[in-house]
Amino acid sequence: MRVVAALGGNALLRREEPLDAATQRRNVSGAAQALAEIAGEHELIVTHGNGPQVGLLALQAEAFQEGGVYPLDVLGAESEGMIGYLLQQGLRNALPGRAVATVLTQVVVDPRDPAFGSPSKPIGPVYEPAEAVGLAAARGWAVRPDGRHWRRVVASPEPVAIVELGTIRLLVDADVLVICAGGGGVPVVAAPDGTLTGVEAVVDKDLAAALLAIELEADALLLLTDVPAVQAGWGTPEARDLREATPAELRRLELAAGSMGPKVEAAGRFAEGTRGSAVIGALDDAAALLRGEAGTRVCARSVMRQPS
Repeated sequence: MRVVAALGGNALLRREEPLDAATQRRNVSGAAQALAEIAGEHELIVTHGNGPQVGLLALQAEAFQEGGVYPLDVLGAESEGMIGYLLQQGLRNALPGRAVATVLTQVVVDPRDPAFGSPSKPIGPVYEPAEAVGLAAARGWAVRPDGRHWRRVVASPEPVAIVELGTIRLLVDADVLVICAGGGGVPVVAAPDGTLTGVEAVVDKDLAAALLAIELEADALLLLTDVPAVQAGWGTPEARDLREATPAELRRLELAAGSMGPKVEAAGRFAEGTRGSAVIGALDDAAALLRGEAGTRVCARSVMRQPS
């Protein structure tokens, strides 16, 4: 079975954890162990988020004023390399003898995408509301609530095409465990002559993962995060985990636009675009999600129900 596993940025660097290398190494080691069980039995392609990491790199870049601030596409590429390195090392350690490679991936977006005029993708650390508002005023940021805290938000255009798709296919066909499209890939726009140019944005990792899984004709898409399942009635006393649903059923739910919302949309696109199914759930439950024992399974035809 060909499986695309998408690790959420918050699954690798959990909310309110320190943004340091030691914490990320520890979390990546745990992620590698969770994925190793799947890779031992299936063809695995891994992608990952970069929201906390790219936000941290942006803060570090602002502290160095000589030569101007680095744009988000360059910082996105840095985060792909950083997280890819940690994951590649962790997976090689968990799977001795297995070939693992990280592909720095560019993703084409439409320069006319309305997302450029409506920033929505959270990046960087969390702030208290007053601090976030002050930083927005001082640095020209857009900020929004993210759970109990606030975060910086940036443009998140739709992924249109994966530039390195052919290279990824070659590696997968050669039985290489590929890490690619990290952070949704580096956002670029294509000129009529095919020339690529980076843009100031962050592509949503989940939507890029769905596109990757569809293009690779994957059998399953795992959207791995820091919660066990999608909830009906999220944020209310009546909240309940969902075990199975159709894309249409999930799209009717009220979900956080910057976190669970894109996962539901990505799962729906994959389920509608293939004969496979997508599963949303906790990273630690990765193998159980694939076996249908945990998380929320999204299929083109299903009936929403409570867990048994």
